Amino acid sequence: MRCALLLLWLSSLGACTRAQARPEDALSTPISYATSDYQEQQRGRPGGTLRLTTTSDNGTLDVQVLADTTTKWLGRILFDSLVYLDHQGQPAPWLARSWRISEDGKVYTFRLREGVTFSDGTPFDAEAVRVNLQRIRDPATRARMTTAYIAPYMEGKVVDAYTFEAHLSEPYTPFLHVLAQAWFGMYSPKAILQSAKSLAERPVGSGPFVLESYSRQLGAVFVRRPDYDWAPDFVRHHGPAYLDRIELSYISEPLARYGGLTSGQHDFTVDVPPQNAAAIRANPLLRLASRVNLGNPVRVLTMNTQKPPFEDLRVRKAVALAIDRAGVERISGFGEYRLKTDFLSATTLYYDPSFQDALRYDPERANALLDEAGWRGRDRRGFRAKGGEALSASVLVTDAQPSRNTLVAVQADLKRIGFELTLEQVPTNVATARRQTGDYQLSGPGYWHTNTPDGLYIVYDSRNITSARFNGQNISRLQDAQLDALLGRARTERDPAELRRLYSQAQQRLTEVVPAVPVYENHSIMAWHQDVKGVVFDTSHNMPFFTTVWLDRR
Repeated sequence: MRCALLLLWLSSLGACTRAQARPEDALSTPISYATSDYQEQQRGRPGGTLRLTTTSDNGTLDVQVLADTTTKWLGRILFDSLVYLDHQGQPAPWLARSWRISEDGKVYTFRLREGVTFSDGTPFDAEAVRVNLQRIRDPATRARMTTAYIAPYMEGKVVDAYTFEAHLSEPYTPFLHVLAQAWFGMYSPKAILQSAKSLAERPVGSGPFVLESYSRQLGAVFVRRPDYDWAPDFVRHHGPAYLDRIELSYISEPLARYGGLTSGQHDFTVDVPPQNAAAIRANPLLRLASRVNLGNPVRVLTMNTQKPPFEDLRVRKAVALAIDRAGVERISGFGEYRLKTDFLSATTLYYDPSFQDALRYDPERANALLDEAGWRGRDRRGFRAKGGEALSASVLVTDAQPSRNTLVAVQADLKRIGFELTLEQVPTNVATARRQTGDYQLSGPGYWHTNTPDGLYIVYDSRNITSARFNGQNISRLQDAQLDALLGRARTERDPAELRRLYSQAQQRLTEVVPAVPVYENHSIMAWHQDVKGVVFDTSHNMPFFTTVWLDRR
């Protein structure tokens, strides 16, 4: 899926080039992309069918309930959001034409775009916004991830038909960024109130395409909505989408996705297998683009800081220093992923590269830390020991994570410092239950995508420790008062200079308390045929914005 970004890189829509550099140079300087990557550059030619592929079906088209990788781009096909972001990550108008924030930061007053309708004919208005936000917030909806994003949202007030007030329990600076995410796309209030259970298979949005058909695990067909004319101003697109149809196929086998693209059976894939990226890049008939997603990078291990041996900071830091990220990346990314040693993606607002050396590969220092922690003895197999107990831990891996080869490489790295790592593969539902109770030592590879540095709060603040009553994302179960204070203050702070300072200190603190082991950036690698034109990227998710795509076929 991915193209390595080894130096500060401004992407080009024509191709993705890869700088050659030593692995230790491939760390995270801030990444920015050209403004033209996000805006339509010329009018396209209407018509045609785009044959699109992706890895798998997540089982629902309800983007508000399941906020995952697929719904990042799928949401933009069917839905519109209140807010968009510009190329610098700042909120810009979409369905909300303007907004006003109260002095205490707890009331957001939105003036909405008029003339927008949902595909069932229901008008978009303040009541529609109220119904949508209430649905996401309602525990009965069982939104897996979006609820945490708007936890401060208490209630909405319809001031008039096109004026909506959002009332928060506390100041919440990331609120506008959150609303810009595809997972907060607006549904028809009529559909929500009359047939909410059908939204998983028959969603009703206001977006540029309408669902024609959906077959689980097979694919879906989307058709252009001819009366659409409310794309985000920042994208510079006017009127309906250019494509007549998008025919989506779910193809789990990487070689089949690659073969379908090269043979011309398919036009576009949003999931390029990393092992095929170099060949695609070299093919003059194809175009490849890699984008580093905003939010948190990929973690190869997350340590349960409340379980031995990871309650000891020295052990956690030793594990992070002992893992050869370049070696892990070669196995999983085939040289296409940008290495990562800190905790915020380099594309994210307020990313600070100052701390990227803190956890750089250093097995000698790792050994010294374990000596200091008292793990000086050795058992008969050569693993470190203390008080007759071997230094060991098991990593919880779900059957949905294709990560065995990656973890085997990590296992070998840790063996070199005398740490025994075992792999425990369990069904997803078992892993979920054990995470709720804290019954694990390590969790396997994962990441958290969001368009705001508040992703650090979601993943590492103690208020987000998962439990039987709360579906949080802090699976490290980290409880650090200093970090909590920094991330909590950042949620309420509105001054950009102070936000930069707070998030910088939070990033530094994470490299000090080491709840997880970041290994590389979370890349999305996409490819398409040269006759596919007008590809721009969504500013929140760095995925294709298909409203602007057209086919140059004569």
